[in-house]
Amino acid sequence: MAGIVHIFHAGRRGYRQRVHTERPKPLQQYTTEELYNLFRFGLDDINYIADLVRLQLQCRTLPGHALTLEKQVLIALRFYACGTFYEVIADSMGVHRTTVGEVVTAVSDALARLLDHFVTFPTDGQIAKVKQKFFLLEDMPNTIGVIDCTHVHIQAPRQRKWEYVNRKGSHSINVQLVGDADLAISNCVVRWPGSVHDARIFRESRLFTEFQTNRPDGVILADSAYPLLPWVMTPFPTANTPSQMRYNNAHGRTRCAIECLNGVLKRRFAYLTYLRVEPQGACQITLACIVLHNIAVHCRVPLSDIDDPQSPSHLLMI
Repeated sequence: MAGIVHIFHAGRRGYRQRVHTERPKPLQQYTTEELYNLFRFGLDDINYIADLVRLQLQCRTLPGHALTLEKQVLIALRFYACGTFYEVIADSMGVHRTTVGEVVTAVSDALARLLDHFVTFPTDGQIAKVKQKFFLLEDMPNTIGVIDCTHVHIQAPRQRKWEYVNRKGSHSINVQLVGDADLAISNCVVRWPGSVHDARIFRESRLFTEFQTNRPDGVILADSAYPLLPWVMTPFPTANTPSQMRYNNAHGRTRCAIECLNGVLKRRFAYLTYLRVEPQGACQITLACIVLHNIAVHCRVPLSDIDDPQSPSHLLMI
């Protein structure tokens, strides 16, 4: 690397040279393939994300140099992508483990504040296009969304840990997601412990309250855990006629979109398979990843074909 030489007077000791090394910009150290594999986004996408959080993040001063905004974003993206410990991220990014924790918290909070901007339900002008895309999937008419919950596994919290034990005996946050045919997330609820049933999360959500009062122009597809409502369609418990069988088949195949969405979300951000933080931090990280997921969908960011060896795969579809 090139150096910049400054000559200054040191009193009676005469002149000495001080060489300041020019540090390469973080993004210039990686190829396009490396950016997608390590951080799940390309150069333009990362610059876009950095611009989104620029006003909320400050330059952090470390011994010998400042931690730039771009470096902070890279640290957070790497953390979300590989699902490993702070120490591993710190070693790979050349910072201290405490810095990783501080940066991830700051970036996650900044991204979570953008939720209402990036996670929105289709407007009246968008409904027709959403319905058409769902119909093209499996001939299911009048569909404006698919809903399900997914468990984001966490370490046992220090307080009230029993509330977070899910039906499979592990600790988790139960996250409700509504998705569209493009696998974008149009609504989410990220706050409930793993022991809470999907139906309760749904009934206490703002989406339920709003649509019970103002019925949407279309239906949301749900599994049998949800109530059958004028705007929520569930499968027949037992299909006794050919028409009921056709309905169940079309319903099930179309609703697979939400299962695929859950899988893509956890594959892109492997840390969502197991979060080693307290529940509040886990919720903020999850919200940040939801925002990033929608950015990836809207920007058509490819999903890396290379599985990170740090990423556990056995929990991706839970």
